Order: sequence, then structure tokens, then C-alpha cells
Amino acid sequence: MAILVDKKTRVLVQGITGREGRARAKLMKGYGTNVVAGVTPGKGGMEVEGVPVFDSVYEAIETVGEIDASAVFVPAPFVKAAALEAIDAGVKLLLLVPDRVPIHDTLEIASHADRKRAKFVGPNTLGVLSPGKAVLGMIGGRPETAKKWFNIGDIGVSSRSGGITSAISYYISRAGFGLSTIVHVGGDVVVGLPHPEIMKLFEKDADTKMVVMFGEIGTTQEERVAEMMKKGELTKPLVAFIGGKAAKEGTRFSHAGAIVEGGRGSYASKVRTLKEAGAYIAESLMEIPKIVAEVRKEHKF
Repeated sequence: MAILVDKKTRVLVQGITGREGRARAKLMKGYGTNVVAGVTPGKGGMEVEGVPVFDSVYEAIETVGEIDASAVFVPAPFVKAAALEAIDAGVKLLLLVPDRVPIHDTLEIASHADRKRAKFVGPNTLGVLSPGKAVLGMIGGRPETAKKWFNIGDIGVSSRSGGITSAISYYISRAGFGLSTIVHVGGDVVVGLPHPEIMKLFEKDADTKMVVMFGEIGTTQEERVAEMMKKGELTKPLVAFIGGKAAKEGTRFSHAGAIVEGGRGSYASKVRTLKEAGAYIAESLMEIPKIVAEVRKEHKF
């Protein structure tokens, strides 16, 4: 199994005729993702990588049938309009790739998605990859790289950094283990599916036996995961690595979602609450595979 995307997921690419949309459609198709349509207003009738292009999401659905997920590759000022159009058309999962999406736009998307019972990953995300099944977004860069780097297995990865998402997954695979699904939740202050929501999905996934999480200073995502563990809402072993150890209050670290404002959200707060909840804490990226091996031995899987 996998969370969010698999071989059956019918995918739409909004902004498919742009440079990024075209390149990532090639990646997704090459990896085996079921990309069924693309949308760029005014470009209907074209084809990109063998994928038919339509002027609107409604037209795409009318022609090719139901669409499960949309990868949005449009400039940040147009993300809200693209997302609302897809949600109104009945798409239940969106991937919002661009960074610099205005926070009020994200909040409006979140409110509308909630009303329509839809979900979204991002903004400011590399996407989601289920090894051997599908990639939604741009993880891996090229099909051959994604296939080579990420083994199929039973470890879920959830990360707030794009580069570290790929690095963690690569090093876990290189150590001889495999991955169920890799998720970059996004680097902004407000994201559609933060760590706690991804943990709920991994907890329900029969093929995910343990989870590796990369967290950062800023927001309370990691503290909320610790609270889930204490309440028994996340029972699978969790290995956590928190970035930003040297950051002081008021310091921005990496991107918009990582800034220490005091109290909760600091490195110390995250590490303390996770340790208290029973998480295994890695002090460095390279330590993660070693801890994964120890946890698997301890839990006998």
C-alpha cells in the first residue's frame, strides 16, 4: 500500500505547458504515474509528453473522466485560482508546488478544501513519492534517478525540507531498507497536510511499519506529533531528526515555516517533547540509517 498516491491515482497537471510543468510531467510519466490530463488556459488541444491539454479542469474531467489528484505548477500569484478551480471540479487531492504563495491565499484554499472535503500538500513542496508506484511532483528529478535512489519498503518519511526529504530517503535506501511513501509536507508556515496529518495516514497504512520525520524550528508540528504519540494516536516507531539546533529566538532557518518565536517551536522544545513521547532522536542526518536498523531490530521487523 501507499499513502496519498499509487499506480491507480489519476493525475492532472495544472500548468503543464510551462517549463516546470512540462519537465515534471515527463518525470511523473516516466516513473509510471497515471497522468491523464493537463490544463493550461488557452492551450487546449495541445499534447505534452503524450498527455492531452485542456483549457480548464472541468473540460479535462468531462473528456478523460474522474481525476483523483492535481499537481499545480503555476506561478505563485495564480495558485489560489488553480487550486479553487480543481477543488470545485471535484479533485480531492492537490499538490501545490510553488513557493511564495501568499499566506492569505493558502488559508483561503484550506478553508475551501475543508468545505469540499479535499486535501492538499504544500505549498512550497517537492511532492510525494511512493516507490515503485507513483510520484506526484518533482522528487527524484528524473525517472531513472527516482527509481534508482528509493527502494520499495515499509518506512514512511515525512519532512519539512525538500532537499532533506530526498537525502533521508536516499540514505535509508542505501543502507538496505525500503520506503512506503515519501512526503515533503512543504516549507511554509501554513501547509495543507502538516506532519500530524501525515502521521495519521501512516498509522492507518498497513504496509508502513515505522516512520522517519525531519522537523525544523518554527511552528508546532513536531510537538503535536509528540502529543499524538502520548495519546496513542501514533503507535508506530518514530525516528526524528530536528534541524536548527543553533538557531536563536527570532532567527529564520531555511524558509518561511522555520522561525523561532519563543517557547514552543524551538529546537529544545521539539526534542524534549518527542523524547518524552518515546521517539528515537537522531543528532545528524547520517545517524538516521543506524537508528533505523536498531529500531527494526528492537521491534523485530
